[in-house]
Amino acid sequence: MSNIYNISVDVAVIGGGPSGLAAAYSAHKNGAEKVLIIERGDGLGGILNQCIHSGFGLHNFKEELTGPEYAHKYIEMVKSLKIEIMLNSMVTSVNDKREITAINENGIYKITAGAVVLSTGCRERPGGAINIFGERAAGVYTAGLAQKFCNIDGYLVGREVVILGSGDIGLIMARRMILEGAKVRAVVEIMPHSSGLARNIVQCVEDFDIPLYYNHTVIKTHGKERLERVTIAKVDEKLNPLKDSEFDVDCDALLLSVGLIPENELAQMAGVELSPITNGAIVDSTFSTNIDGIYACGNALHVHDLVDFVSIESEAAGKSAAGFIKSQKNYESNAEIVGESGVRYVVPHKMNSFEISEDLTLRFRVGDVYKDCNVGVYADGVKIKNKKCMILTPGEMETIVLKSAELAAHKGFSKLTLKVEEV
Repeated sequence: MSNIYNISVDVAVIGGGPSGLAAAYSAHKNGAEKVLIIERGDGLGGILNQCIHSGFGLHNFKEELTGPEYAHKYIEMVKSLKIEIMLNSMVTSVNDKREITAINENGIYKITAGAVVLSTGCRERPGGAINIFGERAAGVYTAGLAQKFCNIDGYLVGREVVILGSGDIGLIMARRMILEGAKVRAVVEIMPHSSGLARNIVQCVEDFDIPLYYNHTVIKTHGKERLERVTIAKVDEKLNPLKDSEFDVDCDALLLSVGLIPENELAQMAGVELSPITNGAIVDSTFSTNIDGIYACGNALHVHDLVDFVSIESEAAGKSAAGFIKSQKNYESNAEIVGESGVRYVVPHKMNSFEISEDLTLRFRVGDVYKDCNVGVYADGVKIKNKKCMILTPGEMETIVLKSAELAAHKGFSKLTLKVEEV
């Protein structure tokens, strides 16, 4: 018979990646005495542990770090406080009363929390989700799995590689494969623009003379036991393959970088409302969901480009969770925040337009490429901010900070709208 343990904590943080570490640290620093991190892996740090390239920490720590170095800083910060950590522990359920069930080799844990922070991260979209024709040959991997095999386990997944999709992990793995002695035959992107950062296009693809095919996709894999080649075709405006444009590329590995999906099954169990655009929780400016005392942050909320922004948002969520413990009152929102005219989504989704005491940071993505444009912010149709942009792309998350004075001048508005506008 399994052992059953009953635990009560102030703040339970589900997930020990960069967002969970930042949220737990902030919650404790802001007055939550008993903070618990529940992590299903065998160590803290999450995806950062396999991201051995540099480029992390420039915003948050003002120095350039690798992924493990960045994670180590937050792990040391967490360990310097009396924060409890449960590793190798899988959360199986969360409800709207903030009751959590978790299991590990020691038994079943029934955890009652004053507040819950969901920092469960995201997972990669697999090959089965994009319906590529062909046999089930060995050699087809998601880019993140290939990264783990290479950087953690020391295995090279192939010698001649094609990468489908131009997400950041795929671009970084293109460079990694070259540095490990493999040949990258092509990076294939179905859209007319990259879904990754511009700096990764330059540093990981252009600098290594890797062919990059926009408006193309992989339509078929060949090989029964092991991948032998793939068929690539150009696509039309509706993303349908053009038959006369097909050509084959020999390869023994296909890496898929075709999107990330926030892990929100636990959020759904608790009754948290999700955005159909981001697949993450709908939150207000304190990162509170529609369920009292449940907060969401990190890639479980929306997919980020930079871990620095994950940490900043997660620290705000942790602070809000600690505040809820003291007040037992949720932040009340009366105004919605939306994107129009090219702005695909904005986070947060709601705010209180009557209680304005702090600056509001809005993070958003656009749905297409825009050059020499403005992003206007409107409160009930009245422009309150304008940001000039040389270029906006779907692959780069943008930020606008609204000062409290700018918001207070239009106190009581019911809708905040972001729009892309021509200069």
